[in-house]
Amino acid sequence: MQISEARDIADQGFQHIAGDAEMVSELLAQSGTDVAGLRAMAGRPEFAQFVLDFLLEQDQRVLDFAASAGIQPQRVVMARAVLGGGDPW
Repeated sequence: MQISEARDIADQGFQHIAGDAEMVSELLAQSGTDVAGLRAMAGRPEFAQFVLDFLLEQDQRVLDFAASAGIQPQRVVMARAVLGGGDPW
């Protein structure tokens, strides 16, 4: 997996989160910021890692996102590993 694909998966993950008010609230709480702060964070390279970490915290989040994106759940783990962390296996 290339970095560009990993970032695309993270972008899709963020869109998935943005479509669910409960997940948005959880993401905001975890980030310790408000919507404006989250928008500012979105411009940083590490934001993709943050999004994937958030999704990977709960199996159901990963499964739901993967199903909506039409990818295998393992691709989320691989994307996180490519972006600088996580276990690709």
